[in-house]
Amino acid sequence: MKFLIDMNLSPLWTTVLEKAGFEAVHWSAIGESNVSDHEIMTWARSNGYVVFTHDLDYGAILAATKTECPSVIQIRTQDISPQTIGDLVISVIEQFREHLQRGALISVDEKKLRARILPLND
Repeated sequence: MKFLIDMNLSPLWTTVLEKAGFEAVHWSAIGESNVSDHEIMTWARSNGYVVFTHDLDYGAILAATKTECPSVIQIRTQDISPQTIGDLVISVIEQFREHLQRGALISVDEKKLRARILPLND
């Protein structure tokens, strides 16, 4: 599985994901920092990546477009550092691997996880 790490998360996440056996790239290695979330979603879809973000706008984009991909993992915690929640994120990826491969929006916080299959319906 391949992960595209959004600009609002540290590039250090690439190391965490790669150590867990995943391919990972931070958006800063691909494109300009000021591109729209729509452009990032389009790139991820075209290249087979799961978007990994702290931005809630991606869920709104998925809901508005009713698209079946790309999958998105949203981190909804205060502390988004890989040192703090890296193990949790890897656990979530493993737990929801099949969902992510088919198309899903996964929301992660310290107390609960939520998985919604794409396309999102109201």
